[in-house]
Amino acid sequence: MAEEELYDMLVPPGVPRRMIYDVVEKYDVEVVRRSQKMSFANMDGDARELIAFRGKREVVEEVQKYLFEQLKEFIAE
Repeated sequence: MAEEELYDMLVPPGVPRRMIYDVVEKYDVEVVRRSQKMSFANMDGDARELIAFRGKREVVEEVQKYLFEQLKEFIAE
């Protein structure tokens, strides 16, 4: 039996911890660390350790929609 492919959604820097906890409680994803090369401003080529949500594609797509909605509400407050 082949393993199901998992997908990552990088968490934008600055996302409040409570939102990350909410996602983990509501969705079947795990939080993983990913090294990511940055290519903007004075970070061109620098690698930063970021976190990501890892899960099945359809779940990660739901997480993305949910997280962006939560961020819009947070910014509007």
